[in-house]
Amino acid sequence: MKITSISIQARNPNRVNVSVEGVYRFSLDVYQVAELGLRTGKEFDESELQTLEQESQFGKVYGRALEYCLMRPHSAKEVREYLYRKTRPARTKTGELRPGVSSEITTRVFERLVEKGYVDDTKFARYWVENRSLTKGVSSRKLQSELASKGVDRVIIENALHETERNNQEELAKIIRKKQSHYPEPQKFMAYLARQGFSYDDIKAALNVESD
Repeated sequence: MKITSISIQARNPNRVNVSVEGVYRFSLDVYQVAELGLRTGKEFDESELQTLEQESQFGKVYGRALEYCLMRPHSAKEVREYLYRKTRPARTKTGELRPGVSSEITTRVFERLVEKGYVDDTKFARYWVENRSLTKGVSSRKLQSELASKGVDRVIIENALHETERNNQEELAKIIRKKQSHYPEPQKFMAYLARQGFSYDDIKAALNVESD
């Protein structure tokens, strides 16, 4: 069977439609066309065309996963969970149930993202520590808990916290400036600050509270 046309999509100039024997068969990212050596007039058997259809799915999932990673850095766990959702059946706009992609494809996508540097827990941890509640303040303990919940290794977390110039005293001061007026009762405010991961000694010092 022969490829009879390769045309740029009207809505997405980064993808092309591929027709076989005059009938649309699948779409590909532009880079995949060169990577796979496709051209009009080239012939493939049915099994080869099915392999190309798998490449079409890979390109679509990779493109969407890349957009997800570029919105902001994500941990490896978050990306794996995102890709897992792609393997589950989903409803189309018309209400039909569309099957998910194979786990083999999502595994390839994840490996490509890691290879290209879009998934890197060390970079993610540094980003999270430096940008999380930058103006509002956040304790080291809370940062540690948040990163652990996102699947980041303990050693990576400790290194990211060690490298940062942020410290609990300055972060605590930020929160006090933002929140103290909302807590007229000092004991309730201290309890709130403790829930944010700060030690009672640091809280008492920041609020100039006498120790019992």
